[in-house]
Amino acid sequence: MTTRTAVLYARVSSREQKEEGYSIEAQVKSLRTFAQKNGMEIVREFIDIESAKSAGRKEFGNMLEFLKHSKTCRLVLVEKTDRLSRNFEDEVSLNKLNLEIHFVKTGTVLSKDARAQTKFMHGIELVSSKYYTDNLSEEVKKGMNEKASQGMYPGRAPFGYRNNPATRTIEIHPEKSAIAQRAFEMYASGRYSLLALSKELRRVTGTNISKTNLHKMFNNPFYIGRFVWSGNTYNGDQPKFIRPELYVQVQSILNGHNRPKYGTRDLAFRGMLNCAHDNCTVTGEIKKEKYIYYRCTGYRGKCALPNMREEVVAERLGQLLQDIQIPPEVARTIGASLQQTQADMRAQSVKERARLERELASLRSRIDSAYNDKLDGKITEQFWQRKQTDWANEELRLMAVISQLETEKPDDRVLTLQRTLELAERAYFLYLTRKPAEQADLLKMVLSNCSIDAVSLYPTYRKPFDLIAKRAKNEEWSGREDSNLRPPGPEPGALPG
Repeated sequence: MTTRTAVLYARVSSREQKEEGYSIEAQVKSLRTFAQKNGMEIVREFIDIESAKSAGRKEFGNMLEFLKHSKTCRLVLVEKTDRLSRNFEDEVSLNKLNLEIHFVKTGTVLSKDARAQTKFMHGIELVSSKYYTDNLSEEVKKGMNEKASQGMYPGRAPFGYRNNPATRTIEIHPEKSAIAQRAFEMYASGRYSLLALSKELRRVTGTNISKTNLHKMFNNPFYIGRFVWSGNTYNGDQPKFIRPELYVQVQSILNGHNRPKYGTRDLAFRGMLNCAHDNCTVTGEIKKEKYIYYRCTGYRGKCALPNMREEVVAERLGQLLQDIQIPPEVARTIGASLQQTQADMRAQSVKERARLERELASLRSRIDSAYNDKLDGKITEQFWQRKQTDWANEELRLMAVISQLETEKPDDRVLTLQRTLELAERAYFLYLTRKPAEQADLLKMVLSNCSIDAVSLYPTYRKPFDLIAKRAKNEEWSGREDSNLRPPGPEPGALPG
């Protein structure tokens, strides 16, 4: 009797079953025994560790390709229907090859010559298998959506967190959370592009986070207590380690607002100056690998601005800091006046926080009410989705402002103003003791822009240094206390003038 050749196909549906080991081994052993008893020679074995609910299994595809080109092997040995297929696409691919399939566990043989009843029962088994798969998937999705509605994220935790299989919760990863927080803070500084940040994190922490993954991280509201699941946004119960205002700042930079311009720090003052003749950028270049010169880029044609040595530029820029010096006695007078405003600022902060918390509570009540209306069919799903996005953004904004009030106390604002006064008083002295790169950092705290020609500088001071420079230029400093010396109100960023 001629020995018939066959292929063996075995499958389990998950990595866990593979690791347990018994399911695949049991299938293969049973199929080999069947082949030996029936005088069949197994020429190839194909084993998949994945679901059969949809087409595309690797070894199943390899088996079809082998059978398509084999002229002698037309037998397939498999344990039962749901091991071979749970979708109609794979069934059609098998039928095209004119095979004889032995389902060893049930004793069924399926071929083009099989009885109609056999084909009918096989079809019933296939439909049943597909129903089981679809129903299981539906129940899993239902369970995950219910879990999400209760504030529990049903997926894999993002970087900085970890899934705890014992408690089925998400917790902060002690090492990775520190790296994630550092990434947020570094990007919020405005000194890094995503690519530059990726390289710097790898250099400093040894952790490789790609540019793409950094973008996903910075866009993920999971870090501030929210998450998106199946197109809906939920308030999560996961612990938080990123401040809302830091997240908002990162979002602002990421979306193009306050996007930094990246320069080379070797040329300390490059990017800080514009040419007063044609408003082109003043750039720097190193000559003879030693001397640094600054010149107009000349994008609008030949320019009258001469080349200037870095030392000359540094000396001229230093004069701008000398122009904002506050006499010590005036600084002390203003500082004493600032102290008197602290009580009013504290009261204002408490009042503002209470107002924001009432607004936040009202918003959340409105969201809950609308959600109940959606469940009752009073509003459409489309309307709910559109309004939910607006409400979620507004909730995030209110949370960020409240958090900002918590972290920036009124005393901190007064302290910031006092430090501004101290900086104005000591800036020129500090400038003279610093290297060019540090001088540039100091200037950036005071200037927002500056034009230059061969003789003069035309600075644009940041607030409140513009008021200080104006008053110093008009020689209005005196020891008297008048209305111009009264300290600012609760809003930070202003200075007496």
